[in-house]
Amino acid sequence: MDETTMAYDTLLIPDTSGFTFGRAPKPVECGSGLNVGGGKVFPELNFTLPPMAITAGTWQSVMAEYREIGEMILRAAPRLRLPGLMVEFELLPPMTETPEWGAEIVTLLHETLRRLHEESGIPCALRVTPTDIRDMERPPLLRRGRSWEALCVSLTSCARAGADLLSIESVGGKEVHDQSLLYGDVHGMIFALGVLAPRDMEFLWDAIVRICKETGVVPGADSACGFANTAMQLAGQGMLPEVLAAVVRAASAVRSLVAFSRGAVGPSKDCAYEGPVIKAITGAPISMEGKSASCAHFSPVGNIASALCDLWSNESVQNVRLLSGSAPEAFLESLAYDCRVMNQALRSGREREYRDLLVESDVHLSPQALVLSPDSTIRIAESIVRETTPYRQTCSAAREAVTLIRDAIREERLVIPKRESQWLDRIESALDSLPEKEEELIAPMIGSYGSLFTPSSYGL
Repeated sequence: MDETTMAYDTLLIPDTSGFTFGRAPKPVECGSGLNVGGGKVFPELNFTLPPMAITAGTWQSVMAEYREIGEMILRAAPRLRLPGLMVEFELLPPMTETPEWGAEIVTLLHETLRRLHEESGIPCALRVTPTDIRDMERPPLLRRGRSWEALCVSLTSCARAGADLLSIESVGGKEVHDQSLLYGDVHGMIFALGVLAPRDMEFLWDAIVRICKETGVVPGADSACGFANTAMQLAGQGMLPEVLAAVVRAASAVRSLVAFSRGAVGPSKDCAYEGPVIKAITGAPISMEGKSASCAHFSPVGNIASALCDLWSNESVQNVRLLSGSAPEAFLESLAYDCRVMNQALRSGREREYRDLLVESDVHLSPQALVLSPDSTIRIAESIVRETTPYRQTCSAAREAVTLIRDAIREERLVIPKRESQWLDRIESALDSLPEKEEELIAPMIGSYGSLFTPSSYGL
């Protein structure tokens, strides 16, 4: 680590007594007066196009969709009496490959939120998330080449066009992690999450933070969506054991923490379910998604995901018509009502009671929910800050997740099928056989997965 790196060796939130939704030790002020983590939960609305091609020939139709969404926001936010609003624009790959396209939509949404604030006084901010297109070539060239250059231009263009925060869902290490998931290879997963991904995160987030400083934009955060959410979805389809997805979820927090060590301040991304661990360690506010994101994907963590959130998101929804109106407007209303209950709990001093109800409704039904509880989050966070390198932190977080699951089974707080128990034994054995130093893991992993990745892309 160099002098620009922040090392975390203690927790900003050391226990569960003050660990709740709506409050973070290091709130983030962004956009037009939006204070995230300062005592309220705000909706974070995310939307995307209906099925359509994105080409020069269809571009005016694409812009018409986003104009319609902007008009909806101007109409619906005052109707719902929102206390504040975060809007996230996630660029689709062609919008990142052609940076001026993404920037044009950012300009439109920035103007929408400027009008919203001026006309209604509602605090609001725009999070912009370019697509990490660096894996479009195989093996990915992460630090050079056309895709890297286009991503940098996209980030800069979006910042200058009116983004209030920049975030990303980075892909470094995913090419190995995807394959290791299919094989059930725990060593490969740890190598991807604890060796490759942190190296890429350092390189990428140094560049993002530099762009943010140059343009006066808040450096938001990253997400392990491509790793842990992939595992969650495969488990949901019966293609992977839930206990493996739960362990990956805990282990994935380390690579996301690197963004904060390089200068990110949050709020974390909604699809970063590792957010509670990040919040406990860094004190940064977090965005989360759960039951109100069923438009995008299903999950076993619909309620517990909101127990510690500062922004509450729908993940993403296509701009299609429903019986009530547009799908983005329908889901904005759903988010608004969820946030009303949380904010009422905060005002009445009953936030811990409501938090615990959210937790108890999910925590006994899935090991993936178990590792997101406030108690589990603190334990996983403690296991991370006890170690000093990303590799050892990743191993420690994974082992703590196994211990949490075993404790819950022994105490009859969780019941899992026999097949899952067998997998838990297998995972624990694999973790126990990992070498103490990452250098001892690199050579065999290059032997197993070397055709999938370029070592120089990770500084190896």
